[in-house]
Amino acid sequence: MAASSKADAPGNGPAAGRAFTAKQSPLARFGGGWAILAWSLAALAAFPLIAVVGIALSPFGDVWAHLADTVLTRYLTTTLLLALGVGTVVAAIGVGAGWLVAMHEFPGRRWFEWALLLPLAIPAYITGYVYSELLEYSGIVQSTLRALLGWATPRDYWFPEVRSLEGAIALFGIALYPYVYVLARAAFLAQGAGPLEAARSLGAGPWRAFFRVALPLARPAIVAGAAVAMMETLNDIAIPLHFGLQTFSVGVFDAWLHMGSAAAAAQLALAMLAIVACVMMLERWGRRGRGFAEVGRMGRKPKRRRLLGWHGWLATMLCLAPVAVGFIAPAAHLVESAIGAPESADGFLGLAANSVIMSALAAVAALLVALGLAYGYRLRPKRPLKLASRFANLGYGIPGAVLALGVLLPLAAFDNWLDGWMREAFGFGYGLLLTGSIAALVFACTVRFLPLAHGSVEAGLERVTPSMDGAARTLGCGPLGALARVHAPLLRGSIVAALILVFVDCMKELPMTLLLRPFGFETLATHVYQYASAEQLEASALSALAIVVVGLAPLIILSRVMDPTRKQ
Repeated sequence: MAASSKADAPGNGPAAGRAFTAKQSPLARFGGGWAILAWSLAALAAFPLIAVVGIALSPFGDVWAHLADTVLTRYLTTTLLLALGVGTVVAAIGVGAGWLVAMHEFPGRRWFEWALLLPLAIPAYITGYVYSELLEYSGIVQSTLRALLGWATPRDYWFPEVRSLEGAIALFGIALYPYVYVLARAAFLAQGAGPLEAARSLGAGPWRAFFRVALPLARPAIVAGAAVAMMETLNDIAIPLHFGLQTFSVGVFDAWLHMGSAAAAAQLALAMLAIVACVMMLERWGRRGRGFAEVGRMGRKPKRRRLLGWHGWLATMLCLAPVAVGFIAPAAHLVESAIGAPESADGFLGLAANSVIMSALAAVAALLVALGLAYGYRLRPKRPLKLASRFANLGYGIPGAVLALGVLLPLAAFDNWLDGWMREAFGFGYGLLLTGSIAALVFACTVRFLPLAHGSVEAGLERVTPSMDGAARTLGCGPLGALARVHAPLLRGSIVAALILVFVDCMKELPMTLLLRPFGFETLATHVYQYASAEQLEASALSALAIVVVGLAPLIILSRVMDPTRKQ
């Protein structure tokens, strides 16, 4: 009886949980304060995308007809060729490296498990700047060839043109192949030993077993990784500008900054969004079959095939090549340039401070929004709220130039309206309040990188059992108290990972910063862009190195969690 009385005492047992529910307000029963907060945050995060679509669909005369007659075909062709070319290159390199590391034993294999991720630490635009400097006519490569072979003029020899569509595809491929590598390698490991052993027992050789069994099973992971690399390519603006390529991202940039046409920029952005939507549909189509790709997860771990003699060393060289080209060579060149032409310490510290402050504010904001969305859905797991949350997480798939436009145009319209109203009402105005402010830049970065924080927080909450919520309620905690006292300590690792991922990506972000930064506000990324575009990369080498060093942080996290079989 005593035990029963204790369980039924106020604040204890199931009765307390029912009492807690019964005491909820009508607002809470309808959806709860957290659900309303989640809906509000989702609407705020989706606002830039809605704004771009709304502006693009408004009547603007014959702007679209003019674009179609002049540059639209060229933008479309170049963008599609660039995206498809990059997708092909990253798939080839990532699948090859993932297959070698996952299924074979050769010299240096364990080192390559994480070393093949290193090119992700260097933003693609920095890789492009470095190689355009190294491979141009006056660069060290061609100069050395002329000295060794006695060539005097460009007519004496042929050398591939780096600043071309093919050069951009190669550079993006080298910089972004880890997206495919990490997923393909995990997929190969997840297949288990059964499918390959069955193929070998039926007389299939190593190559046939790979193409007929392993590769089809890993298709969802490969498609997903290639799609992410293609979206990163579409987001980049620095390499197309530097290489003279007319892509949609460059078109949006030129239409707004150089032509001053919001209509043209918005309609080009909408066309670009259509391409991004196709890529995202491709990625989701790939992930639909992930369960099929992982049928062997519960089976025996695959036994690696030992490569002996020259076969082993060939595998080593094949894995070393993308690491050397994608990380070692660019990093070494930046170090050499930084030593040869050091930046001003004061100037560098100011740039670093601007980057850190902006990135830190965006990381905290993204974390808070992610907590609101994920926790709101946990309290009220309704399908409409889940769909709203997914819509709010589209930011990472939206190119930075498009997202910046969706923030800039509505803010400019609001500032102009408020300034006009104040002049009519009070006889004076204040000019632009929000447009060109650090707040606008932080908001854009928050929206773009929200999926990184939301994914980490959501994964952390899924590991917290629902019984913990019930226990918190029996102790008299409301939803906010449960989040602060129960969930937050359990989410410490997820929160740190979310902050780091958003912070690092904000440090590397360029398109949005170029369009939204306040006047005179320079970050490490814009500083590198300014000097590299003027063929003076050495003057910003230290800033570029700082971005690379910061970019190593998420790779350390990824290398620790990407492989559940790491202890084997």
